[in-house]
Amino acid sequence: MKKLFLVCSLSVMMASCSIFQPRIPYEIGMEESKFLRQNRSAVLNQLDGETKVYRVTRDDGFYILATFQNGKLTRFEERELAPVWQQQRMMDPNKQ
Repeated sequence: MKKLFLVCSLSVMMASCSIFQPRIPYEIGMEESKFLRQNRSAVLNQLDGETKVYRVTRDDGFYILATFQNGKLTRFEERELAPVWQQQRMMDPNKQ
């Protein structure tokens, strides 16, 4: 009985260790639903037929564009946001 309890507790401990492994946030070929579960802040950026592009803001200066075709991740790119003061300067035609 002790051996059975020991084996069961050991197997439960080993299974719980697999839960704490780091998950791969982005992988080419991953399902769209899995991506959306992992990135709840994802916003649909572009929709063109079977192609969908989601935008995820990572931190203050970067965002990610994830392109899906037929529900599979096909392209992944990280871009840098332009500073707000630079955008305002470009929009103001009076300043040079």
